[in-house]
Amino acid sequence: MKKFHFADRLHEAIEKKNSRVCVGLDPRLEKIPKAIRDKHFENEKNPFKAVAESIIEFNKALIDAITDVVPVVKPQIAFYEPYGPEGIRAFYETVNYAKEKGLITIADIKREDIGSTAEAYAKAYLGKIEVNGEEFPGCDADSVTIGPYLGWDSVKPFVTEGAKNGKGVFVLVKTSNVSSADLQDLKMEDQRSVYEIMGQYVDSWGADEVGESGYSMTGAVVGATFPDQLADLRALMPQSIFLVPGYGAQGGTAEDVKGAFDENGLGAIVNSSRGIIFAWEKSDTFTEQDFADAARHAAQEMTEAIQKVL
Repeated sequence: MKKFHFADRLHEAIEKKNSRVCVGLDPRLEKIPKAIRDKHFENEKNPFKAVAESIIEFNKALIDAITDVVPVVKPQIAFYEPYGPEGIRAFYETVNYAKEKGLITIADIKREDIGSTAEAYAKAYLGKIEVNGEEFPGCDADSVTIGPYLGWDSVKPFVTEGAKNGKGVFVLVKTSNVSSADLQDLKMEDQRSVYEIMGQYVDSWGADEVGESGYSMTGAVVGATFPDQLADLRALMPQSIFLVPGYGAQGGTAEDVKGAFDENGLGAIVNSSRGIIFAWEKSDTFTEQDFADAARHAAQEMTEAIQKVL
């Protein structure tokens, strides 16, 4: 089996740092420390460039603070796209810097399309782009999130590109938002729910790309806010790595995510965004100036909380 298999790289990083925590890098301009914002807005006439530089400085400080205590970061592109090309530049620089620091990256893009469009998305984030006979990496993230409801032909280009380049794909199965039940919990005639059917599809879509760890490069997004369904899906999808959002700010706890893991405490990573990157806001110990130290402390606390339930 290839050493660069995504699932194997991820589990190696988890075991090395003894952490199942993924930090979501979801910067909100108004929450970035004032000193950072003031510096860039005073020196830059283009407001979008000032925003981008503020985000980059903020994210790099966070990455420096957490790089030795967590294995994964997940920048959500929705917090970068509003600022146009400068925002996309900040997204790409964040991904590249995190990789330089040895972190595994998840580009949280939730793309979903078919045919040549899906292939273009897959190459943009997981592969290489041909220009005048030469190939160049695009975003070059280690993995992406995608939607599955257009079927296999919308997923296949990501799996194909990921398998070729040692990258991973996380497919939405049971999401953490309350209204996910409107569709995902609907029952079919055989009493299987939509999310159970989707889970079975995802497990089969990754069956040909299983690493030495026993896990596939095709994983699933399953929310911490539905612990019973989380445990059911773990049994239904034994080869799929779970990306578990909903911890912390959305109400998920360490006890809630216990069912995402296998008997060895592997098979899942748990994401927290606001609860870590803006941890100083709810701290009596850390100030705005100490935002990176506060994030590191919050990541360590989350790591310990999850370890206790495994």
